[in-house]
Amino acid sequence: MDMPNSTQGGLTGGQVQGFIDDGFVRMDNAFPADLARRCRDELWAATGLSPDEPQHWTQPVIRIASMATPAFVQAANTPRLHRAYDQLAGQGRWIAPRGLGTFPIRFPSPDAPGDDGWHVDMSFGDSADFMDWRVNVKSSGRALLMLFLFSDVGPDDAPTRIRKGSHMAIARELLPHGEAGATLRQLSAGGWSSTAGCPQELATGAAGTVYLCHPFLVHAAQPHRGTRPRFMAQPPLLPKAEFDPALPPSPVQIAIRKACGLTF
Repeated sequence: MDMPNSTQGGLTGGQVQGFIDDGFVRMDNAFPADLARRCRDELWAATGLSPDEPQHWTQPVIRIASMATPAFVQAANTPRLHRAYDQLAGQGRWIAPRGLGTFPIRFPSPDAPGDDGWHVDMSFGDSADFMDWRVNVKSSGRALLMLFLFSDVGPDDAPTRIRKGSHMAIARELLPHGEAGATLRQLSAGGWSSTAGCPQELATGAAGTVYLCHPFLVHAAQPHRGTRPRFMAQPPLLPKAEFDPALPPSPVQIAIRKACGLTF
């Protein structure tokens, strides 16, 4: 059995390899359940709704842009998570989160949420049209995609859908675009067909679970078929700088190399 290679309880060697191969790793108890409850209480207040008045839950999704109160900063910066950030993005090569966001809070609803298509999160751009934002093969501007669960999420509670191993196909698609990268419009033009055969996983877990994902992982929302709202954040982990070829490659970069045969 693989043991965590840090007293702070980061990831095992097997988990790091799974991240390289599959594009994500699930960390149970990444932050305390009581802290998740405190954050959830703040999110309820931000929505203007109440957990005791479901008659007012009339929208399938409400988005909260960001939260930077002490509870959210603490949730994003536990010793276990810091160790895992080092292990996946490279030691000291990331910026400690100063908050979390965005929060797509999903409510039980018969209505389609309207935002449940497959996609990759874009990393840089300045256009008012988000379809023109970009991602490049070096993943400039993003070290990880992260999914923080602030409520218990089961199969019926609108868990994020993940295409396992899809980061490899996206890396190969990005390679010809070089430093400039590709826009979301370009990447989505083919309907993400290169990843259609990837096995689907669901981002389920107890409150306090965090999924650490490769920036190129293809994922999607889905309708909420359960009974209690789902609270989740989907922030990036930001890099301190561009990739430095003088440093050993991180698992994020190793996955890209494995997909493309790159030598950067």
